[in-house]
Amino acid sequence: MSKEYRKSEVVDSTELTRFLAEEGQLLLPMVELISEAKVAVDELIEVMGRATLGAVLELSARELVGPPHPGKPRGEIHRHGHQQGVVTLCERKVRVEKPRLRARAGGPGAEVAVPAYEAMQRDDRLQEKLCSILMRGVSTRNYASVLPEMAGSCGVSKSSVSREFIEASAEHLASLCERRFDDLDLLVIYVDGIQFGREHHVIAAVGVASDGSKHVLGLVEGATEHSEVVKGLLVDLVERGVKPTRRRLFVIDGSKALRKVIGEVYGSDNLVQRCRQHKERNVVGHLPKSLQGQVTSVLRAAFRLDANKGMAKLRKQASWLEVEHPSAAASLLEGLEEMFTVRRLQLTAPLERCLVSTNIIESTFSGVRGRTRRVTRWKNGAMALRWAAVSGLEAEKSFRKILGYGDLWILKAALDRHDNTEQQNVA
Repeated sequence: MSKEYRKSEVVDSTELTRFLAEEGQLLLPMVELISEAKVAVDELIEVMGRATLGAVLELSARELVGPPHPGKPRGEIHRHGHQQGVVTLCERKVRVEKPRLRARAGGPGAEVAVPAYEAMQRDDRLQEKLCSILMRGVSTRNYASVLPEMAGSCGVSKSSVSREFIEASAEHLASLCERRFDDLDLLVIYVDGIQFGREHHVIAAVGVASDGSKHVLGLVEGATEHSEVVKGLLVDLVERGVKPTRRRLFVIDGSKALRKVIGEVYGSDNLVQRCRQHKERNVVGHLPKSLQGQVTSVLRAAFRLDANKGMAKLRKQASWLEVEHPSAAASLLEGLEEMFTVRRLQLTAPLERCLVSTNIIESTFSGVRGRTRRVTRWKNGAMALRWAAVSGLEAEKSFRKILGYGDLWILKAALDRHDNTEQQNVA
């Protein structure tokens, strides 16, 4: 695509709606997130969905009064500017700007409803169908079918949507729907899962660039234990510019499947840090309450030691647990080397604290906890994904740089040193 998508380049939806209706050259994209984890659904609902609905309303108005034209209005019904309206879509209300129509005779009752808007207001099933069309078009990359199918569902005739209009819309839609990260030097990638209710999981990836800035890279429905789901997320990141040509630090939960997929997609020479908090929870989860506090203290004390001494302490603890609590011992030893990856880099204390757990994922999506605390029934995984996306986007607006970002040059130097060594060996 000739133009890469950047959040800062998103045009105001009112201008896009007007330009789309008048010129037929631009359709603000439906975001590829629901199954492809492209960008946040909040943008889909608030901007892209709004512009598309605005275009449908304009097409509906044209069937009554024709396109806007200069000069004195003709016909029994004429245009009278625009006014704000509200359409319920995807479990939230979306504000749209709709054409205002009036009868030439004037007086009380002169307002003429836009047929498509009336249909959206009175039929809950139509609202669900419109949302389904948006989501299906996005998830299958069938951009060209979204506008005509939505227009047809609202009673707009097929003749109102020209082939050229659809082709131009699909072209711009595809070019803007691919959020890329080619220009970011991402040093750290956090990957962790978020649970909604009892059944639904979303995997999130958040990256940290060399200047300390944080970026939500992607979301996908599923759990980190499912290797194909995780691999799909990482492959998608590669396609969008997070290339395996640079060595990075991956901070992950305790998933074996995720650890394996990182090696397959990005190479085995990348550094991996297992989340220490996940390790604590996994180990103490196998222990009676009488031992949980003691073992937690041992774990945290060992993590403050240098790598060799810390691992020695934890191996000794595992041998003590092995007799009566073999599951806890096995959990403690699993991935032990990668519990001390960051400690071996000898980073500053503030930076190390940020790199030894996936707390960034938790804090990024903490907003969704408050918004969904009263949700007792999750319809499906797509609903969970939407909520996670809204929370992620809201968090991204107020992201601060990572704690200790001024010392990221130490991490970058360590990563680059390995890359330079590899290049010299190849030469």
